[in-house]
Parts: sequence; structure tokens; C-alpha cells
Amino acid sequence: MDISPLSSLADYSRFVSEWVNHPQIQHSTVIVWSESPHTGIAEGEIFFRNGLRLRMREDIDFDVFFIASYGYEIYSGDERLYWYDDFPHPQDSSLASTFPHHKHVPPDIRRHRIPAPGLSFSQPNLPGIIEEILAIKY
Repeated sequence: MDISPLSSLADYSRFVSEWVNHPQIQHSTVIVWSESPHTGIAEGEIFFRNGLRLRMREDIDFDVFFIASYGYEIYSGDERLYWYDDFPHPQDSSLASTFPHHKHVPPDIRRHRIPAPGLSFSQPNLPGIIEEILAIKY
């Protein structure tokens, strides 16, 4: 059985480092740090060769291999194209299938939300987010 990258600060740091060294990534400011042996934070930006940029933050609980909260914002220059967050919107029945995970998309990016089936609290989200950005022809 593989050990989850969410099991320790060292494991998650190594995991993130492997992903940000992708050949289609120009550079990254993402750091994984902690003030406790039980929790960690991954935050920073990833700059892609296709001109897009990911701004991310994850709060991780290493005791239970769990992403406690996250936010992923995708930009072209200063324009925010879309974002993912885990803020619950229980009144929005269209998001029930992936509650609380959802994606904010145009045209009314603040209020227009769609389900985000690829996101999880129990598995790293970074690979899926990076793959999605790499697939965008911008």
C-alpha cells in the first residue's frame, strides 16, 4: 500500500516538488511549511509556459491525511479566469453532487458555480488542477 502524500510535511513537500518540476511549468513559489508536527500549509503560485498562473493555498491535517481547506485560482495576467473553493453553499442544489467542492466560472464568476467532481479532501488536488491548466490552449 502506498503512503499518502498527505501523511507528513516531508511527504507532502516532496510530492509538491515533484509536480512543480513538470516541464510545462516555468517556475513556482509554492512552499509547504508548518508550525506544528500535525498540520501544514501549502501556498504560493505556479507559473505555466502557456502563460497561465495558479495561485493556491491548502491547509493540511497530517494526522488524518486530510486537506482541511483549499483555494485554487487560475489567472491569465491579472485576469482571474476561474477558481475552486470549498466554501459550502448548501442552498445551491446544483452543487449537491460534489458538495462542498465547486468551481466558479464566467460569466458571473462570483455567483456562477458548477460542481467540481475531481476535488477531494482525502486526496491531493494539485495533479488534477495542474493537468487541467496544461490542457488549456490560451
